[in-house]
Amino acid sequence: MARPQNPDIHPSALIHPGARLGENVSVGAYSIIGEHVEIGAGTTVAAHVSIHGHTRIGRDNRIFQFNSIGEVPQDKKYAGEPTRLEIGDRNTIREFCTLNLGTVQDAGTTRIGNDNWIMAYVHVAHDCQVGNHTIFANSTQLAGHVRVDDWAILGGFTGVHQFCHIGAHCMTAVGTVVLQDIPPYLMVGGNKAAPHGINTEGLKRRGFSAESLAALKRAYRTLYKSGLLLEEAKAELQTQSKAHPEVQLLVDFIAQARRGIIR
Repeated sequence: MARPQNPDIHPSALIHPGARLGENVSVGAYSIIGEHVEIGAGTTVAAHVSIHGHTRIGRDNRIFQFNSIGEVPQDKKYAGEPTRLEIGDRNTIREFCTLNLGTVQDAGTTRIGNDNWIMAYVHVAHDCQVGNHTIFANSTQLAGHVRVDDWAILGGFTGVHQFCHIGAHCMTAVGTVVLQDIPPYLMVGGNKAAPHGINTEGLKRRGFSAESLAALKRAYRTLYKSGLLLEEAKAELQTQSKAHPEVQLLVDFIAQARRGIIR
């Protein structure tokens, strides 16, 4: 992808000749873009943004001022390996965020998908895997190797321990401290995070039917209110999933949980 002839680049911006910028990329004053950076068409980079490392940014993203993107991971084991950061399309990244490269101890790539809304002062550490359509409110902090699935909403000042997995359609309250995996569909809050029912309003907005919501509420009661042991609850959820496929996502998540699920 060759650099266009007349990009909207402020004269004070420092762009390495090896960087690849798509059509209609805008770069603001005093921003710095490194040699191995690729930025897709239509992306806007505001003033005082630093983008380094082997970083690929897709199309039509809005990156506000004072962000640090693609810097080396905050991991003492990192020894300069050419690890990566990949950001998809149509993301909004507000002020003062830090998004780091991956490490060779994991997949080597930190990934952020499409259509995410990342508010100010968010940290996405090395090797995190963020899906699509997520919202990270101000000062959300992800430690290394965290996975966040599609449509999750993390309230302001949410902190997530390394290697945790946050399931699809979850919502965390302000100041939540996540130390274990959060199954899909849940609302959680507290230090440490505890379940507080199904994210009903969010699921309605995403088109879940009344029948599906009833099935998920029943699944929640099975998991958290029935008094069953976890293995017994898993068996019951598997049975419920035969009539209600949306429950299968919950079953699969629990089976793959690495840190155990919140209780």
